[in-house]
Amino acid sequence: MDMKLEVVVVPVSDVDRAKDFYTALGWRLDADVVTDDSFRVVQVTPPGSPASVIFGTNVTEQAPGTARGLHLVVDDIEAAHTELKRNGAEPSEIFHDAGGVFHHGGTDARVPGPDPKRGSYGSFLSFSDPDGNGYVLQEVTTRLPGRLDPSTTAYASADDLAGALRRAAAHGEHEARTGAEDPDWPDWYARYMVAVQAGTEPPE
Repeated sequence: MDMKLEVVVVPVSDVDRAKDFYTALGWRLDADVVTDDSFRVVQVTPPGSPASVIFGTNVTEQAPGTARGLHLVVDDIEAAHTELKRNGAEPSEIFHDAGGVFHHGGTDARVPGPDPKRGSYGSFLSFSDPDGNGYVLQEVTTRLPGRLDPSTTAYASADDLAGALRRAAAHGEHEARTGAEDPDWPDWYARYMVAVQAGTEPPE
């Protein structure tokens, strides 16, 4: 049975302020439902994300601002930093971890700048919503095996697909090997894109 993480609840003190903040980031407003004065549910979804964020009135017992370590994956950490800043967030500078594996909690062991080798999973930035709920952006350009099923790989957005196309086109090995136009090039590139997305071995 599939069990897909669909919703993350974040605790906020001012629902309208949180709604303004998240929608200004470009997150899609899915719902804003009020049943009475004591209960309100707002749902927003980050661009391209299969999981959504919910906040509101009486939707959680957590204290406002106590959600930490919520991860958002991007394929270009520098572009993400620019976009967040432009849309009103206050992102940290880009960093990588001194240990080279994931990152420590809080600001411990942060080293300024992206991962020197610009390896997938190695570069981060952080930002918080107005209540202090904390997010981390992680740059992922090539998936490790096991995350996605290669037989059912899908792209969550047009931007996600465009990024995969750019990576496949830049790869160039197919043309270098064939040395001529190949009428079956769409098949090879489709297999390449699915393999990279799923973290499996690309075609020869």
